[in-house]
Amino acid sequence: MKKIARRSILPCMTLLLSGMLFACAGNPVGKDSAMRELDIGEVRVTEHRGHDDLLSAGLGLAGLAGEPTPFAHPQDPTADELRRRAIQTSWKGIADLGPLGGYGTVYGGVPDVPGREYQMFARIPGARAPHRVLLQLPDHFDRRKRCLVVTASSGSRGIYGAIALAGAWGLPHGCAVAYTDKGTGAGYYDYADNSGVALDGRRAKRGEAALEFQPAPAPVTAGIAVKQMHSGDNPEADWGRHVIQAARFGLAMLDRAYPGEAPFTPQNTKIIATGLSNGGGAVLQAAGLDHEGFFAGVVALEPNVYAAEGGRAMYDYATEAAIWLPCALSSERFADAPFARGANRQLPAAWLARCASLRAQGKLSGNTVDGQAEQAYQYLRARDWTDEAMSTAASTTAFDLWRVITAGYASSYLRRGATDMPCGFHYAATGAGALPGETDPLARAGWWADASGIPPGNGVGLFGGVNVSADPTLIGNECLRALWTGDDHESQALHASIAATAAKLPRSDLPLWVIHGASDGLLPTAFSSEPYVAWLREQGRRPIYWKVPYAQHFDAFLVLPGFGDRHLPLLPYGYMALDRLWAHLYGGAAWPTDLPTPAARPRGAGALDAGTLGLP
Repeated sequence: MKKIARRSILPCMTLLLSGMLFACAGNPVGKDSAMRELDIGEVRVTEHRGHDDLLSAGLGLAGLAGEPTPFAHPQDPTADELRRRAIQTSWKGIADLGPLGGYGTVYGGVPDVPGREYQMFARIPGARAPHRVLLQLPDHFDRRKRCLVVTASSGSRGIYGAIALAGAWGLPHGCAVAYTDKGTGAGYYDYADNSGVALDGRRAKRGEAALEFQPAPAPVTAGIAVKQMHSGDNPEADWGRHVIQAARFGLAMLDRAYPGEAPFTPQNTKIIATGLSNGGGAVLQAAGLDHEGFFAGVVALEPNVYAAEGGRAMYDYATEAAIWLPCALSSERFADAPFARGANRQLPAAWLARCASLRAQGKLSGNTVDGQAEQAYQYLRARDWTDEAMSTAASTTAFDLWRVITAGYASSYLRRGATDMPCGFHYAATGAGALPGETDPLARAGWWADASGIPPGNGVGLFGGVNVSADPTLIGNECLRALWTGDDHESQALHASIAATAAKLPRSDLPLWVIHGASDGLLPTAFSSEPYVAWLREQGRRPIYWKVPYAQHFDAFLVLPGFGDRHLPLLPYGYMALDRLWAHLYGGAAWPTDLPTPAARPRGAGALDAGTLGLP
């Protein structure tokens, strides 16, 4: 049976890491004091061995792929139960663990990795809300090679949101792995009972414990507050700083674990940064803040990266997609795209209504659905949407993700609270008839483990921004779009917040590898990775860039019928890039300056095989 250390270590004690630890090396990192300081407060330390471990919480590959692990007392789960399910949820949300996916046979694996976890709420100087940081330290940590992998959660997920990439690769290599939730996560605050999430993942009332997110007081009718959307911090602008603080936390915890070999510094410990999706954008932001050798290398998968030179902000193309894609996807050219048609190959009624709405507004002139769809398609093509991206984006459109994402991000960019989100949106518990209602206590107890960090889901709904019409969501989508296209004070504030998220130029000698799926329909390469890589090359940098054929944004979607046979997973390419970086850092192999993109093929209806990946 594993032993859990419930104690806190050095509560409320402040260590200025640059002054106390890194001064020994005589090489402070960065010129911004916010980059050099980390307050070490309450640290929760737990041990994970026997029927528990760091990588799968004792579930193994079969358990991770199985049904959600149960809580013995569903309204009051233990910290161990929440951790186990959070790890399972994060794996299932990122990796294709299905029987045809090849995980554990063709690539990847889930070995048993015993060790310790160190966890804390960290804070960027000036921020209202903390970000959660976590170090996983395997018992077989290789003190001769001193490797620290640092990562940020994908999407809006919580602290384990990159375990399928960074943990699955780093822990078996004997590296310690440092995580940050980068100011996102499912530490939801429920005004109905004034409860949030404590450091151990359990629910706690305001004043009972330090909470992951504690918004300003509001009436019990205020609904649900979400850290990323309602902290008032615009956390996306600080994702790079979150990553660097997580790495510094990792170094400080290594000092504690091995005091006889301290200090662990960027000069004697190789720090590898990796992440995917928003986590990929976060590590690229961090790379742009490193000018003196903090990172040994960076591998970013499908990054949500904004290159001010030639790129498009995610909010821009997502609000555009929310309005125009439903009609464009009604074109017969997308009839075979997964999720583009319903039963009996019928077009979704909502998509037909969108074509009619755009026609009534004079934005389309066709008199038939085919004609209207063709005009909407040509509109998006003129704005650099490819057929491949649009086809895959049928899933995102069918799931209404464009509206979900942009409603939340608009609130974050405008630094709004739970009661004044833009365009009339708000989050609340979902009651009978999918209307706002009372919180389900069972769902609330498991939010930290189960939720993705951006409602709706898990008993929390997105409400508002609709009217009574045949096309009820258009009014909210147009309001969100107007925040980008307008020029009033709100639009100016939103643009300023988005401008603050732009990636900066990394140092010239940093090994950097960007991998993106050619079929990504959520973060199309034409708007994100391609302009970022082009800008780096114009500035004399030499990143490796792979635009992997047939890979798309969600490996987890590959288990869906009709989807996996058209695509293939992106994770194997990330693992391979990290292997190449390892060989360069520890084996003396030359860093490749140019590698041809693998000749990948669609998986097909059968199981994935190694030849399909086309890896060198």
